[in-house]
Amino acid sequence: MNAAAPLISVVSPVYCCEGCLRELCGRLTATLSSITDRFEIILVDDASPDRAWDTMRELCATDPRIKAVGLSRNFGQHYAIAAGLEQTRGEWVVVMDCDLQDRPEEIAALYSKALEGYDVVFGEREVRRDGWFKRTSSRLFIGVLNYLSGADYDYRTANFGVFHRRVVDAVRSMGDSSRFFPVMVRWTGFRRTSMPIRHDARSEGRSAYTWRRLVRLGLDIILSNSDKPLRLVAVAGIVISIVALIITAYSLLRYLHGDIDVAGYTSLIASMWLLAGVMLFCMGVIGLYVGRVFESVKARPVFIVRERINL
Repeated sequence: MNAAAPLISVVSPVYCCEGCLRELCGRLTATLSSITDRFEIILVDDASPDRAWDTMRELCATDPRIKAVGLSRNFGQHYAIAAGLEQTRGEWVVVMDCDLQDRPEEIAALYSKALEGYDVVFGEREVRRDGWFKRTSSRLFIGVLNYLSGADYDYRTANFGVFHRRVVDAVRSMGDSSRFFPVMVRWTGFRRTSMPIRHDARSEGRSAYTWRRLVRLGLDIILSNSDKPLRLVAVAGIVISIVALIITAYSLLRYLHGDIDVAGYTSLIASMWLLAGVMLFCMGVIGLYVGRVFESVKARPVFIVRERINL
């Protein structure tokens, strides 16, 4: 590590939070200055529709330790995080949201915990300051995600945490076309822990994660990290085949005993529709994985940088 390199780098993706940026940078500067004078703050504009980029440009002009990355279009939160990680030089890297629900003042405690011998320290939100819908949908989303992907993801944690350079370099080296930062960090296997932190209410705007975006994100994570859906489809096929054999044997025995004169039209049609639906579902799951392979083969960059300031 270069002696002039910062000790701590902070990465924060920015989307629809123009009004938070000045307070965010002020609180970050105050907190980081109490730890070290070697730090940098990297804000990543994920093509925010407000005037966030103009505000970021003004902040960068007042302090060279504040740096900005502008993406060419809206790629998504975790792709913006990846773009920020590419620019970091610090021995330790903090990743946090820009809406001030992640409190900058908690960084000192997270960093102290990391110095106890951990490569990763996630902030664990004891009480989430979100609405009922957001809390419920998040728990449901994480539950399904953990079951289908085997990710072992804790709904009380998010992106906020402190990560050693070796962890960041490992995440950067991954060639995944789909990105979900917390799961990628866990996959690296470095020594990690979490600690309770205070979670504040959102100071401006609202979350960009709708049900549609959550479902899309969940599919991306599951298809990128697990083949469990394919195994479930195989198991479903075996179970349906066994049930079909049992029903066939039962019907044959009844026919041999003279209990059936004419086969039932209703049961025949129902069976045809059921099997057709199951087959289409199985083909759809396989198609999703084929589509994921297609995306990987194209090998397109996961983000494109439009402009950099102070970098």
